[in-house]
Amino acid sequence: MTSASVPDDPAAGHASGPHGRADHYSYAVYADAGIAERFDAMRFSGPIGRLIADAQEQQIAAFLEPVAGRRVLDVGTGTGRAAIALARRGAVVTGVDASAEMLEVAARRARESGAAVTFARGDAHRLEFGDRSFDAVVCLRVLMHTPDWRRSLAELCRVAADRVVFDYPARWSAAALQAVARRVAHRFDRRVEAYRVFSSRAVAGALEAEGFRVAGEHRQFVLPIELHKRIGSEAWTTRTEARLARVGLVRRLGSPVTIVARRCAS
Repeated sequence: MTSASVPDDPAAGHASGPHGRADHYSYAVYADAGIAERFDAMRFSGPIGRLIADAQEQQIAAFLEPVAGRRVLDVGTGTGRAAIALARRGAVVTGVDASAEMLEVAARRARESGAAVTFARGDAHRLEFGDRSFDAVVCLRVLMHTPDWRRSLAELCRVAADRVVFDYPARWSAAALQAVARRVAHRFDRRVEAYRVFSSRAVAGALEAEGFRVAGEHRQFVLPIELHKRIGSEAWTTRTEARLARVGLVRRLGSPVTIVARRCAS
């Protein structure tokens, strides 16, 4: 059975963004049917895109073990990639996103794959769920873009009974250089995604304030993802990053960083 309904109410889940911030690029860019249709191809096409997607899926599953039977909320689900993957592994998944256009694609993909996922419009800054409503919450490629990342992270922690999995680009990484370039470009083109980078200390501190602690992390690449995509060779990427890992550079400079945080015993 596939559950993939999307509410028609344009006010549902504060889909226009927090405090009416519909003009913020993180909302405006994805309120576009064309972008939604092309999203997976833009992010995950080619050998490196598939490598990123597969590695991410495996890491999230490892952080959530055991997956089967877990109630999981996927915040900023986009086209539903993570939600569908977790549902296939037996999780009971709800996916929320502020973009109705992205959710339409997600619902279609879920139907086509036969995955049982419930989709609804919602905003990371104010989730329409009670405290500890889900065993785990997943949030990918969201905090780097959202207008108020601390408020969003607090909401993820609030609705999670046990653990939260999310990712971010590291401050000490090649991604930080790209982030600077994006911020400059954003001044001239508001559609450019001027994402932020994070320090491990800031992330740990924000989690601690919500009663969570970092229980594990995974870092992916030392070299820029765009470089890997330009070269377009999975073998070269795997071999090169393995060499960098052996000398400790992935552990120190790898990005993006995927975190699993656990609720502290009270």
